[in-house]
Amino acid sequence: MKKMSAKVLLLALTFTTLTFVSAFAGEQYKFKVTNNTKEVIKKILVSEDGKKYGFFDIGSGIKPGQTVTLVWDKSTNNEDCKQHVKAVYASGEESEPAMFDFCDSDVDLEFND
Repeated sequence: MKKMSAKVLLLALTFTTLTFVSAFAGEQYKFKVTNNTKEVIKKILVSEDGKKYGFFDIGSGIKPGQTVTLVWDKSTNNEDCKQHVKAVYASGEESEPAMFDFCDSDVDLEFND
């Protein structure tokens, strides 16, 4: 009887561990961007060091008044949670960079006039 209980316990622990690992393996890091300006945002730029920027593919842009959800590419999973972020507008102007911690849940970036 003890052997059977140990097997059931081991099976239950294995299932719990696999469920726990699967939940994290499938997690996508998402955040929202809200454009409260009068211009279309053409690019969202991000940088760990504030010098070399990469960008998100936002298609034709984020229209004034629009909120979109963006997802980090899996290739960025080893980067720091804190990133410098700025927007590039249709006019070519860039917003001032701001630091955000993307490990926080419910990150919502708002770009204002």
